[in-house]
Amino acid sequence: MTAPLHDTSAEIAPVDPALGGGAEGKSIEGRSLGRIAWNRLKRDKVALTGGAVVLVLIVIAAFAPFIVSLLGHPPHQHHEDMIDPLFQTPKGALGGISGEHLLGVEPGNGRDVFSRIIYGARVSLLVGFLSAVVAVVVGTVLGALAGYFGGWLDAAISRVMDMLLAFPQLLFIISLISVVPNQMFGLTGTGVRLTVMILVIGFFGWPYIGRIVRGQTLSLREREYVEAARSLGAGRRYILFKELLPNLIAPITVYTTLMIPTNILTEAALSFLGVGVKPPTASWGQMLSTATRYYEADPMYMVVPGVAIFITVLSFNLFGDGVRDALDPKGSR
Repeated sequence: MTAPLHDTSAEIAPVDPALGGGAEGKSIEGRSLGRIAWNRLKRDKVALTGGAVVLVLIVIAAFAPFIVSLLGHPPHQHHEDMIDPLFQTPKGALGGISGEHLLGVEPGNGRDVFSRIIYGARVSLLVGFLSAVVAVVVGTVLGALAGYFGGWLDAAISRVMDMLLAFPQLLFIISLISVVPNQMFGLTGTGVRLTVMILVIGFFGWPYIGRIVRGQTLSLREREYVEAARSLGAGRRYILFKELLPNLIAPITVYTTLMIPTNILTEAALSFLGVGVKPPTASWGQMLSTATRYYEADPMYMVVPGVAIFITVLSFNLFGDGVRDALDPKGSR
């Protein structure tokens, strides 16, 4: 007689809901690449600190009039009573720092340094962000076209990139801004100079990101999912926008966060050399240029805008490094 089948139901251990199984436990959930990168970024305290400082700077620039109305004075208002008539330097210690003027006053005219630093953040961030947008848009489009189509188009775009990379960018910007009219594009004065700086810095910046996008596109166009889409009858536009561009977001994002501080430094250098925004518009580079005449008698006037540039560029670089490590862990340092 055949032995009865052994009942194993009693030997099956109950599923622990904490492990994610069973009817009462959580269902296993897939995580997107963006969520995985965000989880990595959250563990990088240095990058988060840099990102927090960047966010604070953006808020300060956006609400500059409100902040100045609470804590400062109008940026163009002169306070001659705060200036020593003999030496043209601020009265009091540390460049005239007091409860009335949180970062002191400018030598010679007595304008409030705190207000000008706040408004200077607007100029630096505006040029840094918008010129990066110009470079990213042009570089992504031309780099993707060169990498995907190849042939004569790739050769032509690559030669243009090589030429622009070898071009003396700073000297060209200086010469161009020096000859632009005071009225252009319906703008006057400072608006013209800001527009020219944004367009020219962005134009000379696109080859850097264009080369990265081109190299990534050359690699991605040979992947299996692209071949599968092509075999199913997908057109070139579909492959470019639906298959390739989503996979280019990570390198584009990383390079953009590292491009912005470079553009901020370029704007500061142009204003320092006198071809950026003109007074009375506030600019950190312009303040440093003025400070070179007073650094022995009033060193604080040089320290304050210098520290503002240093903190801004360092914060962007730390955040950009963290984003790169989060999106590309295999390439982490």
